[in-house]
Amino acid sequence: MTNEQTAAPAAEAAQAGGEIRNDCCTPLQEQLDAANAELARLREDMLRERADLENQRRRVARDIENARKFANERLLGDLLPVIDSLEAGLAQAGGDAAPLREGMELTLRQLLKVAADNGLCPIDPAGQPFNPEHHQAMSMVPPGEGQAENHVVQVYQKGWLLNERLLRPALVVVAQGG
Repeated sequence: MTNEQTAAPAAEAAQAGGEIRNDCCTPLQEQLDAANAELARLREDMLRERADLENQRRRVARDIENARKFANERLLGDLLPVIDSLEAGLAQAGGDAAPLREGMELTLRQLLKVAADNGLCPIDPAGQPFNPEHHQAMSMVPPGEGQAENHVVQVYQKGWLLNERLLRPALVVVAQGG
């Protein structure tokens, strides 16, 4: 056989194989195209979800910052009438001390009401047993007549609880020893 005779069947076989290859590759190409389209859609969805998550993170951070910034808004708004009362009392006081004292007492009651409405309550432990969780002993003295040992005999400064959590301990003198 000559080269031409051998090449002809090889070319026919290659052509036939090419057609077979095209026939078997068409479904694979379609699957590949579908997979690439799905991948592109999933990438787009992922980017959209990532952007939504970032926007939500920024929104939460902004809300937290505003909450910190304006956390005392209600309390300070409640204190404005107390400030107004003090200013009015000082303006009207003049030289007489009695109206000034009455105005200060009224303003103190108003201030204590605002504090109580916001969860603040005083610790005034005079005559009560010493409680190291709420009291800070500044000194100790021997118990006097009518005073029990390990009880508070004098309060230098009241303590305060905020929603039942210690804000400031009471500074006290305790009866100790015999």
